[in-house]
Amino acid sequence: MEESQVIRSLAALAHEARLRVFRALVVAGPTGLTPGSLAEQLGIAPNALSFHLKELSNAGLIHAERQGRNLLYSATFPAMNNLLTYLTENCCQGQTCLPTQDLCQNC
Repeated sequence: MEESQVIRSLAALAHEARLRVFRALVVAGPTGLTPGSLAEQLGIAPNALSFHLKELSNAGLIHAERQGRNLLYSATFPAMNNLLTYLTENCCQGQTCLPTQDLCQNC
């Protein structure tokens, strides 16, 4: 993952409402949620939600798919995984962390 993409992703997530939207879409999984469902679930005004969805989409963290008259937004899991990989690739001084460890003992 290129550093410029990492910065765009982190900048998009560096807002309380966008972080909440992204987390809700991660929980929803590949089926996604409509903007109306998101607005109701998170208590975000529809016009503000539209702005936040656009920012997350521009960062490549979410995508929309039209189903009939509705748009369904869902998390772009490969982008999320790439970001997490980038952030943790030098964890434990470059050595593999054991998957059973809760916290890296070498960090």
